[in-house]
Amino acid sequence: MKNIKQIGVAATVVALLGGLTACGDMNTRQRDTAIGAGVGAAGGAVIGGSGLSTLGGAAVGGIIGNQVGK
Repeated sequence: MKNIKQIGVAATVVALLGGLTACGDMNTRQRDTAIGAGVGAAGGAVIGGSGLSTLGGAAVGGIIGNQVGK
């Protein structure tokens, strides 16, 4: 079961990174928000190990990423 979670996290990270490369016309704030959400999701998944912690990490990371460049 642990291997399935690791595969799911790896697939999510790959999908997020692929999505970021597709958005070349983003402004700096939008890019920072997306990067923060991706990093937060990965961190939440590693720390909490559940879908809810991944979602919470993405939300917190997106907010932080949005506010960094202000």
